[in-house]
Amino acid sequence: MATMPATRPPAAERARKKPRDDTRTALLFVAAAGIGLIVFYVVPLVRGVWLSFQEWDVLSDPVFVGLENYRRMFADPVFWNAIKVTLQYVVVNIGIQTVVALGVAVLLQRLTRSVFWRSVVLTPYLISNVVAGILFLWILDFQLGIGTTILEWLGLGRIPFLTSESWGIITIALINVWRHMGYTALLLFAGLQTIPGHLYEAARIDGASEWRMFRSITMPLLRPILGMVLIVSIIGSFQVFDTVSVTTNGGPVDATRVLQLYIYDNAFAQFNFGYASALSVALLVILLVVTVIQYRVTRAGQSDLR
Repeated sequence: MATMPATRPPAAERARKKPRDDTRTALLFVAAAGIGLIVFYVVPLVRGVWLSFQEWDVLSDPVFVGLENYRRMFADPVFWNAIKVTLQYVVVNIGIQTVVALGVAVLLQRLTRSVFWRSVVLTPYLISNVVAGILFLWILDFQLGIGTTILEWLGLGRIPFLTSESWGIITIALINVWRHMGYTALLLFAGLQTIPGHLYEAARIDGASEWRMFRSITMPLLRPILGMVLIVSIIGSFQVFDTVSVTTNGGPVDATRVLQLYIYDNAFAQFNFGYASALSVALLVILLVVTVIQYRVTRAGQSDLR
């Protein structure tokens, strides 16, 4: 008995079975972001490192000075004071902001998930740092500010929030806590949504209190998101500039002169771009070290959720 020859499937069916190759499309989209990354980040980074070994005032050609800028930096007392002031700002800002934002995020999850209240919490973040700085500069003015006037009515006396060496950097940190707290809270709120609700139900059945559930369920499972938020927040805190610039401009007596402001002064006030580049490289190294340590300590790349 003769066998029928095998027939090939139609061309349309063969094309349907063949998976579509989107490699070219993906590379096109990646190329756009890659070009921006190279032009606006990689090239300035390389040029900044190169300038850190030069002496350049913009008006003349750069002169290679080797490690002289770095020797000057390590012997510069203003640089070390800027590091100390920046660390003070980071500790106050990140410490208070994280605790308050975590509390707000938990309240949003437990009490209400209304879009309206989430919008209200996010409102301060929609105000620019410059506007927020000017606003609080008026509110906390020692002579005419409504904030200091209210304190005087309450019998606490007027406090020189932005004109005192002891209060200056703390006040600036609290201004930025007010502005960024809502954004941080919403990031943590999003992380809370990833925790399965049945874990809390099982804990309630076992008689666990709210504090015990927060300590044993919420914090361990929120750790990756919390670690990411802390890394991003700390990097942003080390780069604080605009709030300081519009409120105290580094005063009084360098009490609020953070590292970014010192870099700006050297570059655009004194036109010493070589030394300013060396300071920027130092800030880059500090951020790399802090980020790596924090990533490992918080184990941000791991999750306890199974």
